[in-house]
Amino acid sequence: MELSCKSQYAILALLELTAHYPHGEPRQIRQIARQHQIPERYLEQLLATLKRSGIVRSQRGAKGGYLLAKEPWKITLFDVVVCLEGSNSSPNRNRHHKSLESLIVDEVWEEAHQMANSILQKYTLKDLGEKLETQRQTNLMYYI
Repeated sequence: MELSCKSQYAILALLELTAHYPHGEPRQIRQIARQHQIPERYLEQLLATLKRSGIVRSQRGAKGGYLLAKEPWKITLFDVVVCLEGSNSSPNRNRHHKSLESLIVDEVWEEAHQMANSILQKYTLKDLGEKLETQRQTNLMYYI
């Protein structure tokens, strides 16, 4: 299982919005794109999708941009991945046309899928922001 480029870019953008959430500062697409080397047009599409799902909101005006639509502790990574990738349904289990071996593989794959979803549901944007800040503090210590 792999995190798609689409989801990875979206999570990076959302982490940027999470960092500015306490101040209520909107971030512009070009700022986020430049910071994380994400193509602006692609980021624009991702943020539009996240906006339709109620994860982000936009603010118009000279100091406009994007903000989180709800608190970072209420947005899970699962919410983001499902918004962008869909819910990845279970493998097709047509028992009449599958071998016993295929059914066993499907069962294990389904278990792995459920465990991955469980982990994504466990972590929020706030959790990732805190991990990022902890890592930054640790890296600063080495340079003193």
